[in-house]
Amino acid sequence: MRGVIRCNSSYLLRKIKNDLSHQMCFSPSVSFGASAVLGTVGVISFACSRTTPQKVLSGIPLLFAIQQFMEGVLWLSLLHPSWAQWEKPAMYGFLVFAQMVWPIYVPLSILLFENNPLRRRLISMLTLIGIGLAGYLGFCLYYYPVSVMAGMHHIKYEFGFALANKWYFGLLYFLPTILSPLFSSRKPLHWLGYLFLASYVLARLLLFYFIISVWCFFGAVISISVLVMILKFRKEIKTKPDQTPC
Repeated sequence: MRGVIRCNSSYLLRKIKNDLSHQMCFSPSVSFGASAVLGTVGVISFACSRTTPQKVLSGIPLLFAIQQFMEGVLWLSLLHPSWAQWEKPAMYGFLVFAQMVWPIYVPLSILLFENNPLRRRLISMLTLIGIGLAGYLGFCLYYYPVSVMAGMHHIKYEFGFALANKWYFGLLYFLPTILSPLFSSRKPLHWLGYLFLASYVLARLLLFYFIISVWCFFGAVISISVLVMILKFRKEIKTKPDQTPC
């Protein structure tokens, strides 16, 4: 009986993975469409920002817009021979954001909001971890081979350095990008951490081989919530007479 249950569970999990893989069909149009939406959200968020921390936070959807545009170009280079010369620039452009920008930018944007001394120290430590990780990944991107392939409506990135396939390497990336929002004393920022965590678990369990591409897309979609946070933060600031509503 237990064997039957295990077999049925394995079959159900495989079926869920296959169904999700077919339903989540990525393509150039999806990446370019996401880029356009994120760019619009980022511009509106920046226009609505009233403080430096808010302006830095509003940069998240703007940067995701550039990253998704890069992956759109990468899709074209993989699908159409006439675009082949753009494969390497688009691939490395996408990976610079994925491997180097986000481990630094996410904790730094959270740190700028923090006034609590203990939480500020914790987030500062995570920022330093992110800087060290970004430096190491930049070294690896430069000195080790990187390849990319499209399959099952997704893009898979392959790295040539040894730590890329180690489970604890994902944990190092996890620390600055997911924990820093959770350590913030500003509750709206917690949602970034919760959503990043949920999307990471979902991508890792169901689309593990395409996790970099899929999780970055999830993160891009989640970054739309930055506009909601900016608008919420605006309510906490007393409007001056010479300020006009966004």
